[in-house]
Amino acid sequence: MVERQLRGRGVADERVLAAMATVPRERFVPAGASDQAYDDAALPIEDGQSISQPYMVAWMTELLDVAPGIDVLEIGTGSGYQAAVLAAMGARVRTIERQRFAELGLADRIEVVVADGSLGDPATAPHARMIVTAGAPVVPGPLVDQLAEGGRLVVPIGPAGDQQLVVVTRTDGRLIETPAGGCAFVPLIGAAGFRSGEDGPV
Repeated sequence: MVERQLRGRGVADERVLAAMATVPRERFVPAGASDQAYDDAALPIEDGQSISQPYMVAWMTELLDVAPGIDVLEIGTGSGYQAAVLAAMGARVRTIERQRFAELGLADRIEVVVADGSLGDPATAPHARMIVTAGAPVVPGPLVDQLAEGGRLVVPIGPAGDQQLVVVTRTDGRLIETPAGGCAFVPLIGAAGFRSGEDGPV
């Protein structure tokens, strides 16, 4: 997976590659799909969600530019795999939604919160790094408001099937949105996302 799907397609951050090689992806997929855990594809999990394709996890993590000890707010816990990769890189992750972290020795670096992730986490803002693992109709305003100076937000934008991965940075008070490439995620459901079961914004 690491050599063919990640390094072979341009993921160059050795910290990301090492974390992806360390975290056992099969622990985050349904029991009947363990033989597909390292396939170059997203896989369905509970409640109509999915665990992202390994390349997408690596690409978004590389774009996020994570360093050991940095705080990351993750929107959309899903299977917990993305949070585990970030924690394996030494980040302290606060993830909004659900998880299998204790048995992997990562529980001390991951805090799970049940809330509307589209609204971020104002109680602990500002956030140096934010990653959204579901597609939003536009860059959610509450997340932008909570982005720290020098911070970085990685978020998929657009309707299902036609999304763009966007990197939002704040420098000297200015916000810069940089498209990074096409992607496909389930919809971000919430007050600053999509209505449940719809592709239109709330």
